[in-house]
Amino acid sequence: MMENLEVFVDTVRAGSFSAVARRRGVAVSSVARQIDALEGELKASLFTRSTRALQPTDAGNLLFCRAVKILSDLADARSEVISFEAAVEGVLRVSCLPTFGRRYVVPCLAQMFQTHPGLSVELDLTERLADPTTERLDLAIRFGHLPDSSLFSTKLADQSYVICAAPDYVARHGTLQSLNALAGHRLIDKRRSQSPLGWREVLGDDFQYGHCVFEADDFDAQRQAAVAGAGIVRLPDWVVGHDVGVGALVVLHPDGLPAADVTGIHLVRALPRPSARLKAFVDALADFIGRPASWQRAMRRKTSRKAESASLESPG
Repeated sequence: MMENLEVFVDTVRAGSFSAVARRRGVAVSSVARQIDALEGELKASLFTRSTRALQPTDAGNLLFCRAVKILSDLADARSEVISFEAAVEGVLRVSCLPTFGRRYVVPCLAQMFQTHPGLSVELDLTERLADPTTERLDLAIRFGHLPDSSLFSTKLADQSYVICAAPDYVARHGTLQSLNALAGHRLIDKRRSQSPLGWREVLGDDFQYGHCVFEADDFDAQRQAAVAGAGIVRLPDWVVGHDVGVGALVVLHPDGLPAADVTGIHLVRALPRPSARLKAFVDALADFIGRPASWQRAMRRKTSRKAESASLESPG
């Protein structure tokens, strides 16, 4: 029955038998038979079926809520049992922001797979706040301040936001002397319909803003636009730190800028005891990022080089 429940939950989420069949690599008729078997066992219709839509009935909605918890509890129990074993194997399910996943998670996997050939990873790159409990994730990587919850978290690294632009932009438009001077500059922003992290949401409505030349819901797209000289951007240091380190971006320190709010990058899980495969992943990611984090080291090296250069150029 558990396999039928899994197929049922997947069908409710996907909205069609064909989508579930493609993901599982089986025939559509096989998915339909498992749903039929579940309906026969429960003696209830779980879906209203038509050629245009597949909608859960009231009984289907009730079963879905219960089934998600049952499957989550079963996955938790399985993970707790596996955590007692020394072997690192099985599927690890992780969720994080697309930019962080591409830049830090994916590059650390190759060495981990060589060390643990029985391990595989399912990586969900998403802007939404994934829930490890309801979505059966081993780990969600979250950023900023964590709300109080029943989840267990470990801090991976610090993060803070910086304002920066390409040297070419600064040469053409001048540096940002103060926050009030934003009205005379070209800005790169987070899409405000997608996130509370844009310029206005952070600095308030009292400031006069310049021309917003580019909005994107992806940090890396904003970073690329800034490196190309399109405008001034405000991004987490883990997004732009390496660009600052090589001189592709320069950090701006306008008058009136509040002190940087240092928050964190957190590894969030539902289980109190991490599995062996989760421990292996966390160790690999922490080693890849380093302590202090690689982006912080890159920015500090740039600051040190600038200080040395200024010292050499000063008279006497």
